[in-house]
Amino acid sequence: MTGRRPESIPRGKMIAIWGLAAAILGLSLGCGEKQTFVPPPPPKVTVRQPIRQAVTIFRDFTGNTQAINTVQLRARVEGYLEKVLFQDGAKVKQGQLLFQIQADTYEAKLKQAEAEVLSQKASLEHAEREYARFSQLFKENAAAATDVSKWLFERDSARAKLLSAQARMELAKLDLSYTKVTAPFDGRIDRRLKDPGNLVGSGEKTVLAEINQIHPIYVYFTISERDLLEFLEIRRAKSQQKQKPDWSLYMGLANQQGFPHIGELDFGSITLDAKTGTLLLRGVFPNPEGEIWAGMYARIRAPVATEPDSLQVPETAVASDQQGRYVLVVNDKNVVERREVQVGPTWNQMMVVKKGLTGNEWVVVNGLLRAIPGHEVTPSREEGPAKTSSPSESQGS
Repeated sequence: MTGRRPESIPRGKMIAIWGLAAAILGLSLGCGEKQTFVPPPPPKVTVRQPIRQAVTIFRDFTGNTQAINTVQLRARVEGYLEKVLFQDGAKVKQGQLLFQIQADTYEAKLKQAEAEVLSQKASLEHAEREYARFSQLFKENAAAATDVSKWLFERDSARAKLLSAQARMELAKLDLSYTKVTAPFDGRIDRRLKDPGNLVGSGEKTVLAEINQIHPIYVYFTISERDLLEFLEIRRAKSQQKQKPDWSLYMGLANQQGFPHIGELDFGSITLDAKTGTLLLRGVFPNPEGEIWAGMYARIRAPVATEPDSLQVPETAVASDQQGRYVLVVNDKNVVERREVQVGPTWNQMMVVKKGLTGNEWVVVNGLLRAIPGHEVTPSREEGPAKTSSPSESQGS
């Protein structure tokens, strides 16, 4: 097979071949130039100095709410239930009429008792007049002593009968008042247990409904023996310093952030439960709107003590490994250093540092994964103290 002679190649195609060759030669010459490595700048991190402020040490517990008063409304007299004057589950006010029992019979009995009182009053007045008249006649030797004795007996007997009649009248009034069942206090009433038309109070005091008083409301919770001893020790120390102990409590419900409800410790049992080693405590909290119902799960926060001057760093700045807790700080040469620390409780997402820091360090609070001990970083200083809040707002302990 014979090749094609160069003079037979078209001129345009030849120019393209020479251009491709020049490009390849240029690339080969370029690859031979010396490349220099430019290191990346130090990673950026955010640093902040620890803050000094008072911190409250507290303990968290769980408990349940309970009505401060619970009453079963009963039919105290026999009769047909005429009316139910409330909606099941509604809020009721003290003195509000809830049930009406047939009152005709008791109104008639009251009238009968009142008539008996009037009759006995008349008998007493007559006996007193006759006794006075015969006593005067006896002094004038115009009446026998037996007549005086007779009317003395009649007078005293009429007095006793009047007292008995008055007592029966009061009982009749009381029975009549029992035909109206009212709320003994402000609260929330449960569903009715008897419908209108039923005979109630026959042979027993029929339960009509149950009512709870939930303003204020109780919260029961338990405390371990160890925490109890700590509380007692702090109380003893405050007593020696003539300081009034703080019995404040903070509560949050299952769907609430923090502890928005503020109350106080109200009761402590006198005996620990030998089986669980815990002591039953009770707090009382205002509940004017009735938004807290009896039987709800509740989170309780109890302040234990206050440390007036403590170093604190953001909780996210504290890391841990097999050697323990530590923070990363940036020195004056912008080099990262590791500092072993001993920490205390968490307060408002700030962690107390008991040992390991003096307060003048710049602690890495953002970009911890980019901060490597012994390596340089580019710190961005965050000035100003962290926002603080009350125990009812803070989220953890």
